[in-house]
Amino acid sequence: MISPDLPAALKAALEARLHGQSRQDAAARAGRISAAYRSGGNSGTITSEADAIAYAAVRMPATYAAVAASLNALMQASPEFAPISLLDVGAGPATASFAAAEAFSSLASFHAIDANPALRTLALALADDTTRMHDLAYALGQARALLDRAESADLVIASYMIGELTETERSAIVAALWTKTSQTLLIVEPGTPAGYQRIVAARDQLIAAGAHVAAPCPHAAACPLIAPDWCHFVQRLARSRAHRELKGADVPFEDEKFSFIALTRQPAPHRPEARVLAPTAVTKIGVTAKLCEADGAVRTVSIPRRNKEAFAAARRWDWGDGVELPPRP
Repeated sequence: MISPDLPAALKAALEARLHGQSRQDAAARAGRISAAYRSGGNSGTITSEADAIAYAAVRMPATYAAVAASLNALMQASPEFAPISLLDVGAGPATASFAAAEAFSSLASFHAIDANPALRTLALALADDTTRMHDLAYALGQARALLDRAESADLVIASYMIGELTETERSAIVAALWTKTSQTLLIVEPGTPAGYQRIVAARDQLIAAGAHVAAPCPHAAACPLIAPDWCHFVQRLARSRAHRELKGADVPFEDEKFSFIALTRQPAPHRPEARVLAPTAVTKIGVTAKLCEADGAVRTVSIPRRNKEAFAAARRWDWGDGVELPPRP
């Protein structure tokens, strides 16, 4: 399992690029870019080196944390998975590539695709500061055209990118992503109702194409959640001083909400029996948890304190954990 926080070397490299820049100007740039994203924009609002650095300084830690948490769930379900090659689609500053490099020491080949030249330039500069990703190959252009020409990879990641596409474009890109996946595909989206719907649509499309769900779902049945409920998780990450300054925040941490799906060519050998879908409640009486279970149902279970072994395990459950169901008392 890997930490949700940026690796020390990557954090230092990113903050070094902020050095000498006006924090006020960087904060203003990051605010404009974030506002454009929230209103349905895309990375086309990032047009300069200063834009790219400001955006990465604000968003890279949270995106890294969400991808890291998703990869941890994948590694729990498939602990023997040891990819050699990575394809990072809609890579931006290559955040997902850096997370995958931390998760899998086996990775030897890193390829990225994005249409934004400023983010590509920053990604290559950051990768050049590392040993693992020094030879990152980063193609510049539209994802669909570049995917058609790309080589297949053991691990394909599309992180926070399909939301920038129309519904028709998303279906085509999801199909193309799966075509280029030799072993595992990971799609990560914001943990909003809309982001969840995009994940569900991709999940349904690829299950129909023969994919197996590795995480987070412990089953391949239709998602049992009913609106206004939706499947999402939260990853807490530490904020650096620079991060707090750029976001105008006082608290030393941030909670990133995300939704994801990991799909494999072969069934995951250690998929957990259930997934915790919300914060658990621990009381003097016992533990109450909302679980998505292997039979395709969502249930709220209560583990009484008198069931000592099961209670001891359940009190450590956290939102998003893949867990084994406790034995009956």
